Amino acid sequence: MQRPFPMPQEDYSLKETAPRLGGGGLGGGDKLTNTFDLVEQMQYLYVRVVKAKDLPPKDVTGSCDPYVEVKLGNYKGTTRHFEKKSNPEWGQVFAFSKERIQASMLEVIVKDKDFVKDDFMGMVLFDLNEIPKRVPPDSPLAPQWYRLENRKGEKVKGELMLAVWMGTQADEAFPDAWHSGAATVPGDGFASIRSKVYLSPKLWYLRVNVIEAQDLLLNQKPGFPDVFVKATLGNQMLRTRISPSRSTNPMWNEDLMFVAAEPFEEHLILSVEERVGPSKDEVLGKAVVSLQNVERRLDCRVVVSRWYHLEKHVAADGEQKKEVKFASRIHLRLSLDGGYHVLDESTHYSSDLRPTAKQLWRPSIGILELGILTAQGLLPMKTKDGRGTIDAYCVAKYGHKWIRTRTIIDSCNPKWNEQYTWEVFDPCTVITIGVFDNCHIHGGDKANGARDNRIGKVRIRLSTLETDKVYTHLHPLLVLHTSGVKKMGEVQLAVRFSCSSLLNMLHTYSRPLLPKMHYLHPLTVNQLDSLRHQSTQIVSMRLARAEPPLRKEVVEYMLDVGSHMWSMRRSKANFFRIMGVFSGLIETGRWFGQICLWKNPITTVLIHVLYIILVLYPELILPTMFLYLFLIGVWYYRWRPRKPPHMDTRLSHADTSHPDELDEEFDTFPSSRPPDIIRLRYDRLRSVAGRVQTVVGDLATQGERFQSLLSWRDPRGTALFLIFCLAAAIVLYVTPFQVVALLTGFYVLRHPRFRHKLPSVPLNFFRRLPARTDSML
Repeated sequence: MQRPFPMPQEDYSLKETAPRLGGGGLGGGDKLTNTFDLVEQMQYLYVRVVKAKDLPPKDVTGSCDPYVEVKLGNYKGTTRHFEKKSNPEWGQVFAFSKERIQASMLEVIVKDKDFVKDDFMGMVLFDLNEIPKRVPPDSPLAPQWYRLENRKGEKVKGELMLAVWMGTQADEAFPDAWHSGAATVPGDGFASIRSKVYLSPKLWYLRVNVIEAQDLLLNQKPGFPDVFVKATLGNQMLRTRISPSRSTNPMWNEDLMFVAAEPFEEHLILSVEERVGPSKDEVLGKAVVSLQNVERRLDCRVVVSRWYHLEKHVAADGEQKKEVKFASRIHLRLSLDGGYHVLDESTHYSSDLRPTAKQLWRPSIGILELGILTAQGLLPMKTKDGRGTIDAYCVAKYGHKWIRTRTIIDSCNPKWNEQYTWEVFDPCTVITIGVFDNCHIHGGDKANGARDNRIGKVRIRLSTLETDKVYTHLHPLLVLHTSGVKKMGEVQLAVRFSCSSLLNMLHTYSRPLLPKMHYLHPLTVNQLDSLRHQSTQIVSMRLARAEPPLRKEVVEYMLDVGSHMWSMRRSKANFFRIMGVFSGLIETGRWFGQICLWKNPITTVLIHVLYIILVLYPELILPTMFLYLFLIGVWYYRWRPRKPPHMDTRLSHADTSHPDELDEEFDTFPSSRPPDIIRLRYDRLRSVAGRVQTVVGDLATQGERFQSLLSWRDPRGTALFLIFCLAAAIVLYVTPFQVVALLTGFYVLRHPRFRHKLPSVPLNFFRRLPARTDSML
């Protein structure tokens, strides 16, 4: 089958680069910024407009509506305007990229807002050759008062406080500054293009142990009551089983697990309900619990239980009356378990493994530094004025910290050159970097619910990096579509993992991967899947409320929310991964088979000699084995990976998948495809499952044959096996073990002249033993 996007395989590879990191400073290399040594220096002209005073009146009312226009060649930025104020304060910063500067003069113009035409009030001119340079950690340049001039250069009434300097992206004014590259962005869209650092909400596991209830007012219906408890926390709802003690004092003693996020804005609502008919439940009473009052525990100690009164809601005449308290109550044991790590990512790509409670955190072992430099060859994602365009930004996630770079407007080769730092607590973690197209710049929030388009994603596992080494590579950005895998471009990253203590880092390899509570009081697989889903929903909702928001589609893509769904492509890829794992054993078996068949007599003779030595001196077996593994590892050191891992299309079977398999992978759940397509996929799944069923059945058959050796299911077979065991026991009692081992080894390694093509007697005997297949329908 022809691939939908035919590209040479090298296009998907990782490419090493040599960027000019650090940039050598602004003053000819005399100053370097240590905090930005993993990015290329980008020079900017900064203009800080602070305030104005004594501005002349322009309106008939004797007042003015001033604003400032900062103009440099074709680029123009404006401050907000104030109504009827002659002493306005703005405090805004403008940044103009030096590589785009085509003028020699900077104009800072004060204007009066008017309905017809804005009036000129005065201006300040700066010669770019006279503007001072500043590199952090120098102190910020102090703003100064400048007297306004008219267009002829004559002094006029009014003064403007400004600070103008040349700097880099290391300047603290950079993140909040208006950028000349965003000149086409409307005022309401400017917030959505700024860089930002986010923190995930602190997540807790809330354990609700429903013990019992007392004195319930049950409905007068025949038979035993079917009573259960429904617990609700925000969008999460769980229910207990129906109480086996069907009375007015039901008991459950069942744990319900929820995910709660700080600050605790939602209450836990417990509702005791009775099943009164098919799909009809009636509320017997409710209890509302504030999470602020729930005890927090760090280990497995038992939390004191409490009784909570149940309140009944009585409705009459279509209106809800006031709550009436009565004697019913419920017995609960509530705790916020801080000894667990709340999984909000796929376990294979976890970036943080620490427990919730900060008291249990271990000291950090190092620092991870990431420089997001540039992207190259990004494909246009949308059209504007009849041409393709893209507004790209990056998001990186490690631990609780998310970062978002600024959006580069209308560029297929954006340059960010932003650097970020994380503390590292475990080297066996993964940092994820995603590239997205911003679709919310020009009123996207109001237009058809626009979503930011995904361009690609990069994962880097810290344990694969050498310490204190800077990795600079172009990573391919690959996205899987229903039509196949597509390369969307490349992103250039600089990564460095610095270790503060080598001993502490090596010691982490001996510790459990997850906190102790996961092993002392483990959660079930179904609980973990449900809790992870709830965690991702909470994180995406909280980050979407930030400014600028980190949108739900971005968070879900970074957290691999849909990775657990069925995929024929992933299933085939995982099968071949398993085959790759066992390929070494298979090759060893083939090599041993050639030894037994004397394909190379010299090698077979040497194996005989080695075998005799190990049998005569068995104490050499383990040392020889470990020495052999050591030598193999030393030999492979020459071919150790020199690059961090990257997305592998061949390993993922992304470039060989059938279009229908990819369409099935991107289908919704439940399916939205026509019935005939669903029937076709179901039949295909049945054929695959039939082969799996056959393999599982064959494995079960072999195991049952081993069991039948002593079960007397075949009396003659069991009798023969017992006679053989008795004879073998007598022979082995009187014969030294080394003699038996030598004879067995010589028999296995015997020359082909003494071999038969027919199966051996033990194999014939084993294959004749009965299995339970005869009892299968």
